[in-house]
Amino acid sequence: MNGRDIPLGLSMALAQNMDAMSRFSAMSDREKERFIACAHQVQSKTEMQRLVDQLAGAPDTAL
Repeated sequence: MNGRDIPLGLSMALAQNMDAMSRFSAMSDREKERFIACAHQVQSKTEMQRLVDQLAGAPDTAL
């Protein structure tokens, strides 16, 4: 896995949420691949933010 696999919107959302960035960094390659696959299905900035907030453990977010 390399940085080119990560959608730009996901990279930007992770950069704005340090808790999510830390959790993403701690994931195995397989977990990252699954999370990135979910990110590829996102169709708006709001949806991407929800996805990243869920990763960070924010309440009131659903995948």
